[in-house]
Amino acid sequence: MSTATGATISRATATGTIVNDDSRVAFTNAGYDAPTSYAGYTLAWSDEFDGPALNTAAWSHENGDGCPNICGWGNNELEYYTDRPENLFFQDGKLVIEARKEQYSGKQYTSSKILTRGKKPFKYGRIDIRAKLPKGKGIWPALWLLPQDNVFGGWPRSGEIDLMELVGHEANKVYGTLHFGPGPGSTQISRGYTLPSGNFNDAFHVFSLEWKQDQIKWFVDGNLFSTVNKTDVGTANWPFNEQFFLIFNLAVGGNWPGNPDASTYLPQWMVVDYIRVYQ
Repeated sequence: MSTATGATISRATATGTIVNDDSRVAFTNAGYDAPTSYAGYTLAWSDEFDGPALNTAAWSHENGDGCPNICGWGNNELEYYTDRPENLFFQDGKLVIEARKEQYSGKQYTSSKILTRGKKPFKYGRIDIRAKLPKGKGIWPALWLLPQDNVFGGWPRSGEIDLMELVGHEANKVYGTLHFGPGPGSTQISRGYTLPSGNFNDAFHVFSLEWKQDQIKWFVDGNLFSTVNKTDVGTANWPFNEQFFLIFNLAVGGNWPGNPDASTYLPQWMVVDYIRVYQ
């Protein structure tokens, strides 16, 4: 267990005015917790995010705004990703990614993005991620996977697996999506899960993916909400038999969530308790 120090918290009033102070935000541990074992699976890798620093044997930061190659990360996002302790820190045995409103490197918002590319790729198995999500218009947390090698060509031909995405103005709903070839847009399958009550920022929830050779399933708190079979995609367009790596990020703005407005409270946090990979 660890507690970050020295990270400044920015708070927003109801009118959208940003006020900086040095107070800490308490993250309670309330919410759903996953089983620690599954029939037919063994724990292959986990990160419990006890800190005090990011495990660089497994994770790297991806900093910047995507420029000059893919400015706005291809989605017209507004944030600049950093590896500063203001944007990523450990508190009470949890990883915290903080999106802030501040001027930084020509952008009005900062956040953080980490990934296991080149360090912890894997293929097949079950992934459990226990997390508490942010909310607010223009806020876009994501837990997702991209291919280690683009065997079938550039995006989306080599695939993308979105384990969990939330757009902050729909704080009670998450999405699981597959992207695949031959082109963007129509070549995706996406389904949503809506909480029976409350929002995803109220407590921790467990977002899970069960990935097999010819099938991928999505769960929230153990509840199955989407199944995609290889036959649904078409065998010629199924790129999900290769090594993929994990990405955690908290975006601000973009084509899907829209931009923050005066109703958006900042900072916002995506708090991750653990990731566990079973194979």
